[in-house]
Amino acid sequence: MKSRMDEFAEWGTEVVFGRARGFRAWMMRCALRVASFGFYALIKTRLFLFRRRIKTVHYLGTFVVSVGNITAGGTGKTPVVELLSRTLAERGRKCAILTRGYKSMDLDEPQVWLDAQGEKVKRLPKIASDGVTRYLSPLYAGDEPFMLARNLDGVAVLVDKDRVKSGIFAIEQLGSNTLILDDGMQYLKLRHEIDIVLVDCGFPFGTGALLPRGTMREPRTSLARASYIILTKSGGRPQGELISTIRRYNKVADIIVTNHAPVYLENIFTGERRPLEYLKDKYVACLSGIARPESFENLVEAQGANVEIRRSYPDHYWFDQAELDAFVERCADRAVDLIVTTEKDAVRFLRPGEMDVPIYFLRIQIEIEQGQENWDRMIDRICNIAEPKPSPQWSDVL
Repeated sequence: MKSRMDEFAEWGTEVVFGRARGFRAWMMRCALRVASFGFYALIKTRLFLFRRRIKTVHYLGTFVVSVGNITAGGTGKTPVVELLSRTLAERGRKCAILTRGYKSMDLDEPQVWLDAQGEKVKRLPKIASDGVTRYLSPLYAGDEPFMLARNLDGVAVLVDKDRVKSGIFAIEQLGSNTLILDDGMQYLKLRHEIDIVLVDCGFPFGTGALLPRGTMREPRTSLARASYIILTKSGGRPQGELISTIRRYNKVADIIVTNHAPVYLENIFTGERRPLEYLKDKYVACLSGIARPESFENLVEAQGANVEIRRSYPDHYWFDQAELDAFVERCADRAVDLIVTTEKDAVRFLRPGEMDVPIYFLRIQIEIEQGQENWDRMIDRICNIAEPKPSPQWSDVL
C-alpha cells in the first residue's frame, strides 16, 4: 500500500503540474514559487564556481560524453543512451555508462573485484554489468541501469553517485576508452568533451518554471552548453517552431530530431513477443511509474488500442504485491484483454498472485527522423579520437 510519503509525492506532482485545485494547492504553489528564486541563485552560483575552477573539475584522460537535460525526467533519456552506447560499441569503442542509479538500494554485502595482480580493488562503484556479466538486480542497480545492462552487450554499467570514482574504475579495471555520463548535464565534477542535451518535443521546457515550483532543473539559457541537441518524441511532426526557439539560446549546436518508436510487445513473465498489430481494437489497461505517463498512454492508443484503464504512479515507483494484485483483479473484472506497461516499469514488476490478464511491456527504440548526418558526425568524432593517455594524477582525485 502507498505510504503517506508516496501520497504526498503524488499530490505534490499534481500541484506542480497545476492539476491540483483548491486553496491548499494554491498556497503550496506560492511557496514553491518563492523557493524557485533560491534554487535559481544556487544554480548560478554553482555554475560560476565550476566555470572559474573554484570547484574542482576532474579530467580522467579519456573521452566523456554527457547525456542529460534541463528538465526533470520525461525526455526519454534511457533509449537514447542505449542507442548511443550500442552504436559506439559496434564501432569498436569500449564504453562504460556511469549512472547514479536513482532510488537503488545499498548492497547488503559489498561486491568484490580483483585487479590484474589478484588484489582486491578498493572503493568500488556498484557494478551492474562489466559488459559481459550482469551482477545486480533492479533493486540494487536501479530500474534504468538494470534495463541498460540487460539490453547492451559489451557495455559496462556502473552505479555510483560519485561518477569520478566510477570513471576511474572503468578505465583502470575494465579498459574503457569512452565514458557515457548518464543524466550528466548537471554533473560538473567530471569534464565533458561532448554535451548531448535532450528536449522533449511534446513538453520541451516542462512547466516553464524552475524546481521546486516547476520541472526545470536549469533555465533555458543553459542550452548554450550543449554540443548536440536531440529532440525526442517528435511523433513525426515538424519541429521548426521548437528549433527556432532553441536557436535563441544555442546558435551552433547540431540538432537531431528523433522519435520514440514502438517496436513490439513482450510478455513480462514468459518473454513471448507480439507484433504491434496485436494491440489493434484490444481493450487495454495502462500501468506505469514514469515522469510523463500520458506520453506512454498516447503511444499505446496510437497502435489502435482502446485504453480502458489508466493507472500511473510517481517516476521510479516500486509496486508492491497488494497493489498489483488489486490492479490485475480490477482489470479482470472489466474484461480487459491485456495490461501494458513500459520496459522500465517491467523490471520492477512482481508476479501477481493470479495471472487472469496477460501483462506486456512496450519495447521502444529511437528513430532518427532529421539530422542523421549530425548523428553520424558525432559518432565519427568520438570514434576517431586517439586512445586516452592515463593521467598520473588519478590518485589525487580520490
